[in-house]
Amino acid sequence: MEFRKATKADASSIMSIIAQAQEYLKAQGIDQWQNNYPNLETVLNDIESKHGYVLLKDGAIVGTVAVSYDGEKTYEVIYDGQWLSDIDFAVVHRIAVDSAYKGSGLATEIFKHIEKLCLSKRFYSIRVDTHKQNKSMQRVLQKNGFYYCGIIYTADKAERVAFEKML
Repeated sequence: MEFRKATKADASSIMSIIAQAQEYLKAQGIDQWQNNYPNLETVLNDIESKHGYVLLKDGAIVGTVAVSYDGEKTYEVIYDGQWLSDIDFAVVHRIAVDSAYKGSGLATEIFKHIEKLCLSKRFYSIRVDTHKQNKSMQRVLQKNGFYYCGIIYTADKAERVAFEKML
């Protein structure tokens, strides 16, 4: 498997995986990633800002993620808990895996690559948030050593459960 920065040529494959994830969440009755988010503009912004990554298996894109080292305004205030650290952190957003590979450990594979990236940039904390009903993502996070830290609110006031992992 290969993990690399996403390019503009990858955008349609990334959008296909995101559309699958949006349908999955909708079918589960979870209102995360609905209402045209993430969209092509979001994906292209991730690519342009060098935050977008893809996971390839046999040359085909099977996973996508955005990783930022620029902080996260919505993480400045956390409710009903606290972050594990107050050091600089990487932020994981928009992680998704091709539906054909759901349950095969590709999300864990992506997180392993993210950890290597973080360590190479001397970032020793990773933070991520998800919808409180998105139990499958919460299981992936806990399986990969993330700890529940509390509640954050997105820019549009949506409540999210927040996790952190120390490296």
